[in-house]
Amino acid sequence: MTAHPALSVSDLHVGFRSRRGLSPAVRGVSFDIARGETLALVGESGSGKSTTASAVNRLLPDTAEISSGRIVVDGRDIAELQPRELQALRGAGIGLVPQDPMTNLNPVMRVGDQIAEALEVHGTSASDARKRALNLLEAVGIADAVVRSRQYPHEFSGGMRQRVLIAIGLASRPALLIADEPTSALDVTIQRRILDLLDELTGDLGTAVLLITHDLTLAAERADRVAVMQNGEIVEIGTAREVMHSPQHEYTRRLLAAIPGTTATPRPSDPAESHGTGPGPAPLLEVRNLVKVFGGGHTAYTAVDGVSLAIPPGRTVSIVGESGSGKSTVANMLLGLETPTSGDVLVGGQPRGTGRRALKAVRRQIQPVFQNPYASLDPRYTVGRSIAEPMAVHGIGTKEARRARVAELLDQVALPAEVADRHPHQLSGGQRQRVAIARALSLEPDLVVLDEAVSALDVLVQQQILELLARLQSELGLAYLFISHDLAVVRMISDEVHVMQAGKIVESGSPETLFTSPQEDYTRELLAAIPQGA
Repeated sequence: MTAHPALSVSDLHVGFRSRRGLSPAVRGVSFDIARGETLALVGESGSGKSTTASAVNRLLPDTAEISSGRIVVDGRDIAELQPRELQALRGAGIGLVPQDPMTNLNPVMRVGDQIAEALEVHGTSASDARKRALNLLEAVGIADAVVRSRQYPHEFSGGMRQRVLIAIGLASRPALLIADEPTSALDVTIQRRILDLLDELTGDLGTAVLLITHDLTLAAERADRVAVMQNGEIVEIGTAREVMHSPQHEYTRRLLAAIPGTTATPRPSDPAESHGTGPGPAPLLEVRNLVKVFGGGHTAYTAVDGVSLAIPPGRTVSIVGESGSGKSTVANMLLGLETPTSGDVLVGGQPRGTGRRALKAVRRQIQPVFQNPYASLDPRYTVGRSIAEPMAVHGIGTKEARRARVAELLDQVALPAEVADRHPHQLSGGQRQRVAIARALSLEPDLVVLDEAVSALDVLVQQQILELLARLQSELGLAYLFISHDLAVVRMISDEVHVMQAGKIVESGSPETLFTSPQEDYTRELLAAIPQGA
């Protein structure tokens, strides 16, 4: 007799209630996952991936409704379970590794206690749970488990926090693990380590894995089978190799075409630079021997150690490196959000002042776009007010003139004028990032600092934002400082790339040189960690 699958989903329909009735989010989804198998659900934002996963775990919001379909986990129909039985199933039968570890870990609870709690709710004694928590921390590769177990989430790096979530998800040895975008905000080397760890631990336990991701290349590399979702439906399902090399659906082909490739032709160099016809233009911004030390005494930590770089007008200079390499600290010092311990920041060839008035003047020339537009946009403000706010702060124009400028900026980033009256929660992730770009352009800056501005977006939206940035640079002559851990994107858009490790720039050059002839072991390690697909 054949063993039943770890998960079986049959003809699942999920909708969200509104004044207009039930809006379908998942339509007729069916798939099985065998024990020890990994199935990846892939699709752009809003395709229904996470809604499907939440339905399996019965963690849908109150506005959602499963109108039909059957979900069977390890032989048990979850529709027939009582609330107490469902609670027992979560954790023990179904483990969960969510996307954002900082918001999914309790900030006021020690890490070890959070892992132990996941065991205690399923009947493990407090003393045994604490011992098991230490074993799990060691199993997920966290050294000094006893010391680390007493620390809080903010004392861990992003990769370490994600390891803690894996420990919690696998604590009760579930038959099924749902990993919902577990590495989307992590750099490629940390991503590879996390996924290697997940493969190793689930393989040892024989756990089935439902991997939710917008990264088709990663899915193909890590999953046995891939299911592609669009508008709430599975439009294609097959082995990783079949989906990557013989896609049957037009939407799958579009996803594949949107993936930035490290083998793609890099951005062409400046003609003057290529042919040696003379020096290029003077840099808009230059930093010399920049150093940033946090803390003091025996707790002092050097985050940036002697960084020098220059950003010419109209060019894109990128900084790449793994989490903790110092990329964002450099960006924050350029923006005046951090004060350098030593070193010089020159704007237009002149030392940048550090007083409030000097920084305010510089911020008309240099504007940021951050990774998470939802966190950087005030949820209480309309889009129009958020875009107009920098102009109001700098005393630019009348209210009527600012309103007209907002409409112009929305058009510039390809958003309809009516978006001005909406709030951030009413927009998609890609739309919110366009709003953040419009706000950055409101002061007509010369340089935009883009700190992981596309790393959390699915490939189709990412492609749209990158095309937008290229068009704006061409039309407005903007310079970009592009901070990223995504080397494929960096190769596609950069004129110059700096590789950072442990606070230092270890290698610099054109994208073509770095990607075809890297000189440093660390650069080669970053390139080797990029998912290659099936």
